[in-house]
Amino acid sequence: MTDPLKARGRRSPEFRLVMEAVGGMRQALIHDAFDYRPLPQRETLGLLGSRLPERMRAYAYWSRHALVGAAAAITVFIAYQLSLGGNGAMYLLSGLVPAAAVLMTLVRPVGAFWVSLVSTPFTGALGNSWDGLPWTPPALFAHIVVMVVVAARTGPRTALWMWIATAAYALGAEVLLGMDSSNSVPMLFFSAIALLITTVIHVRKEAQREVTVQRTATALERGKRTLLEERTTIARELHDVVAHHMSVVAIQAEAAPYRVENPPPELEQAFVTIRENAVSALTELRRVLGVVRAEDYEAPDAPQPTLADLDRLLDNVRDAGLEVDKVVTGAVRELPQGVELSAYRIVQEALSNSLRHAPGAAARVEVGYVLGGLGLRIVNGPAKGLVKPSPGAGHGLTGMRERVTMLDGEMTAEVTADGGYEVTVFLPVALADRTDPAGADA
Repeated sequence: MTDPLKARGRRSPEFRLVMEAVGGMRQALIHDAFDYRPLPQRETLGLLGSRLPERMRAYAYWSRHALVGAAAAITVFIAYQLSLGGNGAMYLLSGLVPAAAVLMTLVRPVGAFWVSLVSTPFTGALGNSWDGLPWTPPALFAHIVVMVVVAARTGPRTALWMWIATAAYALGAEVLLGMDSSNSVPMLFFSAIALLITTVIHVRKEAQREVTVQRTATALERGKRTLLEERTTIARELHDVVAHHMSVVAIQAEAAPYRVENPPPELEQAFVTIRENAVSALTELRRVLGVVRAEDYEAPDAPQPTLADLDRLLDNVRDAGLEVDKVVTGAVRELPQGVELSAYRIVQEALSNSLRHAPGAAARVEVGYVLGGLGLRIVNGPAKGLVKPSPGAGHGLTGMRERVTMLDGEMTAEVTADGGYEVTVFLPVALADRTDPAGADA
């Protein structure tokens, strides 16, 4: 028994060529032929349109619609002129149907072609006193217009199949009706010229569009390359300036206790804290520089800080001289990594602001785990003592707001009644994002 798949594979090249041709015609003229595809207005006015008066420019965007309407009016006018010889109503009707097909190209282009082609024998029957069948003059003009508009809206493949279908109809009409005289040859000749011109214009526009797309893509790539070069330059400058000085601070902090005979424990602990902070800052700086240097940089495997590391941060701040308390409310649970990291950075930045702008003040960190997410409140009192506050550029608050906005959260930062400062943040966490050990086990 012959395998159908093998038999299909042994089909002749001619058969496959015919099947591909039929498939191409079906895709161009049959598939979704009567879909609603309104002709959009012009995107640009062009050289002539830009020179029109201001009042006329708004109408110039609809120039293509106006041309199609004018072609439909010319079709009716041709039928009207021919109807003056007699039987005017029938002649006029033979022009209205092709004119309707022309107008139909504005909304259903491929369907308009079929309406124009199928209505041709009926309009010919209405104008049977005219010579030059199978096309009456209004139908001939309208059919060429329809093919040109459809070809301009679809493409060269549809133009080719429309011309082939028109030629097949013309040949079939001549054979079946046995016409002595026919206008098929002029029809096919002029339609071929019109479709060829339309196809050339269409291909040229497509080529221009492709060139524009390629130029846009090239400009984007050039912009990305320039941005990457700028980022690399910034990274190099940061490394040369900041990393060098931070390394010097870490080395001097480590060596300082050995330069003093019998240093007090408080002084030794202070230098240890300075060195640890400098080393931590260098580690963070290298990670950031890696991101800035390369677009496809992969972060190192070192764990990012989370709320579990908050106590270590508070100890660091206390060693720097800031009295800070922490209060945690709600059921402590693990949150998404982005929320944990952003919350840690927000608390870190708020406490850094307290150190700079309110030296000698006490601070309080409140962390609230609620059903819809995480709440943070960092508040400090007014500055005390003789140390003057350090001026800032406001980048800290901007960075906090950017983190909160990225997570669709809310943030307020304002001066308190006693002259201190308060930062309040809420970071939402969807129910699906929360880790539920019981649900995971289930």
